[in-house]
Amino acid sequence: MDALHRSPPFDPARALALAAKTLDIEAQAVLGLKARQGDSFVHAVDAMLHCTGRVVVMGMGKSGHVGRKIAATLASTGTPAMFVHPGEASHGDLGMVAPGDIVVMISNSGEADEVVSILPALKRVGVTLVGMTGRADSSLASHADIVLDTAVDQEACPLNLAPTASTTAQMALGDALAVALLDARGFREEDFARSHPGGSLGRKLLTHVRDLMRTGDDLPLVRADTGFSDMMRLMSAKGLGTAIVVDEAGRVLGIFTDGDLRRWLEKGRDLRGSTAGELMHPQPRTVRPEMLAVEAAGLMEEARITVVLVADADGRLVGAVNSNDLMRAKVI
Repeated sequence: MDALHRSPPFDPARALALAAKTLDIEAQAVLGLKARQGDSFVHAVDAMLHCTGRVVVMGMGKSGHVGRKIAATLASTGTPAMFVHPGEASHGDLGMVAPGDIVVMISNSGEADEVVSILPALKRVGVTLVGMTGRADSSLASHADIVLDTAVDQEACPLNLAPTASTTAQMALGDALAVALLDARGFREEDFARSHPGGSLGRKLLTHVRDLMRTGDDLPLVRADTGFSDMMRLMSAKGLGTAIVVDEAGRVLGIFTDGDLRRWLEKGRDLRGSTAGELMHPQPRTVRPEMLAVEAAGLMEEARITVVLVADADGRLVGAVNSNDLMRAKVI
């Protein structure tokens, strides 16, 4: 390596100082956006809220990477959105953009060749163009229907060249748009879960008791006159740690658990001649099949029980769920 380009010795103190300075510069860049968000921001949110098509996010280079994230955030919070690369748009991908769409074009300078070259074509398509730029006098700003100011005083790069503070500002403003939109749409946890079915929140908000409960032959059902020995054999065979006592119509009368067995034995009672009706815990807690599984888990934790019975509106047994079922489903 040429001596003129040899890397200097690593200086840990300098690295930490630059890290602190970078964070300060980028924090100030984000805070500086607050005072500049007024009517234009409101108009952008309103336009996206009433958009009859999709929000199409575009950007070149680092702005493009930010744009992909903004499009993903919008899509996951209730605003149909996608990313289209400006360079590819000039070679056919502009066909993805249709009248009624909103295009959010991101460019700090507002003069990137690939961006400027497609601005007239976008206007001919008949879209609403939102320009996210750091220069109010740029080509992007002059073509845009709505201009969002993302100007920063300086980049965090010591050379003031690499997009750093400017892309942080773009990202933060994109998040601000997404948050304002989800609030305006009345977007709820349940809506978020539907677009994130594979995540933990999705499992908690989309999984109902009916999805997990044991039914049919998997249930250890006994009658009130079932003897203790027969009841214990059934409990062992079904592996639920519970016997469920029901009447002729299938209505829940009571429950007998491993814990009940220990409590009776601690009292010194000879259980061999007893019946399920004599030993059961009457009127146990039940839940409905449409209850969220996470709510059932909360009830079980509060009541300090490991099994909860599932009954219909008439009190007839339809299933049972235990803590192991909830853990396997990753609800708890």
